[in-house]
Amino acid sequence: MEAASPASPPGIGGSRAVRGFRPTMVAPEVQLLAQSRIPTSLGQFELSLYSNSLDDEQHLALVMGEVGGVAEVLVRVHSECFTGEVLRSQRCDCGPQLDRALQAISQEGRGVLIYLRQEGRGIGLLDKLRAYNLQDQGYDTVDANLLLGHEPDERDYRVAAGILRELGVLSVRLLTNNLEKVESLVQAGIPVVRRLGLQAGQTPENSGYLETKARRMHHLLVLPQPEEGAAELPDTGRDGRPA
Repeated sequence: MEAASPASPPGIGGSRAVRGFRPTMVAPEVQLLAQSRIPTSLGQFELSLYSNSLDDEQHLALVMGEVGGVAEVLVRVHSECFTGEVLRSQRCDCGPQLDRALQAISQEGRGVLIYLRQEGRGIGLLDKLRAYNLQDQGYDTVDANLLLGHEPDERDYRVAAGILRELGVLSVRLLTNNLEKVESLVQAGIPVVRRLGLQAGQTPENSGYLETKARRMHHLLVLPQPEEGAAELPDTGRDGRPA
C-alpha cells in the first residue's frame, strides 16, 4: 500500500506514485562554491552555489531543513525565467510556479528548490525574446523555437541530479507537471517516488502558451482552471496516458 503523503497546499496536485523508470545516464560532477543563510518571508533557507562538469553555468540549490540522508524530500527543479520571475511577465507561469513551490517547501518545513540557469527552456534570453516576437506573429511556443533552429525544449536536468546527490537526498517527491523531467532525474540515478502537480498563474495572456505545453509538450495540466485552488491531476503512467 502506498504511504500517505503530507497535505498539499493550494495549487499542488495530488501525490502520484512513479514507476517504470531506470537509471540510464550518469549525472555530472558538481562542486560547491559557496553557501549562505537566506532568511525570507517564508522562513530560513540555505542557498548553495555550484559549478559543474557539464556546462559553464553556476546553478543553485535553495534548501530548507535537513535533507541529507532523508527519503522522499519535497523537491522542485526550476529553470531560470528572468521575464516571469523578475519582471512578473504574464506570458508564462514561471513566477507563480516558483512562488507555489517555495510555499510548499515552507509549509512542509523541509525541501529543496534547485534553480537551473537555463533561460527560455535552454535557448537563452536573446532567442527567448526573438521567440516572443514570433509568438506575437501567431506561432506557438514550439514552432517559434523550431523556426529559430532550436528544439522545443533544450533543458538538461543532469546537473540537478548531481546537486541532489551532493546534498545526500535519498529520494524525492517532485513538484512538476512534466514527465520528461521525472524521467530525466531517474535516468540520472535520482529515485522519484512521487510526482506532485504544480499549476499556478494561468492568465488570459498565457492561456495559449499553457495549452501548447499540454497539447504539444505533454505537460500534465488541467485547463481551464481557476486562478486559485488545487487541481487534482490524472493518475498517469510513463507515457502520460491515464492509468
